[in-house]
Amino acid sequence: MKAEEKGADLLELKDISKVYGSLRALQNINLTVKQGEWLAIMGPSGSGKTTMMNIIGCMDKPSAGELILDGVNISRENARSLTAIRRDKIGLIFQQFHLVNYLTALENVMVAQYYHSMPDEQEAMEALERVGLASRARHLPSQLSGGEQQRVCIARALINYPMLILADEPTGNLDEANEQIVIDIFRKLHAEGSTIIVVTHDPEVAEDAERTVVLEHGRLARIVANKAKD
Repeated sequence: MKAEEKGADLLELKDISKVYGSLRALQNINLTVKQGEWLAIMGPSGSGKTTMMNIIGCMDKPSAGELILDGVNISRENARSLTAIRRDKIGLIFQQFHLVNYLTALENVMVAQYYHSMPDEQEAMEALERVGLASRARHLPSQLSGGEQQRVCIARALINYPMLILADEPTGNLDEANEQIVIDIFRKLHAEGSTIIVVTHDPEVAEDAERTVVLEHGRLARIVANKAKD
């Protein structure tokens, strides 16, 4: 990994644009994210947040511009290569959880290991322990609360030690108590040196980030430096 030093550039978007037919979803986005930074992306519905997340997360390709991850331009890679990059370098956390309903929490985490290298039950259990769910490891998603399911998603995202954690509305389906638990996990990960990008509509979630990127009509409207918390 090239961007090991905290403060080195990990991700760079250079004049990124995305066009769907006549719709300009993103227009000339320029942004640099440093290793160990916590960034929030905000904006109203239709502002381009999801499109930006999909491009950063290697789930879509830009129509124009360059996406540099860990010193490598990945914006013109094919779908197979992008899948490998996403698997090896990015930990994805979704609002809708996307857990396999017939697998236990432990097995859902181990699935991510299977696609990356080799399942390791002990390592998967340790990942669940990090998010406070070791005691629920043998439960199915239907036996877990929404907050617990989201924590399984976080454990799954962490299991392959990604260089970038990318979360899409991670507290969108959670009540206030579970939202706080998830945010506390992100705070701990950030303190440990993880690079985190959170797409959110909630200002209270965004205020924990070091910077907030605000999108409007597919353009980068402003970047706000947030006040450091004690």
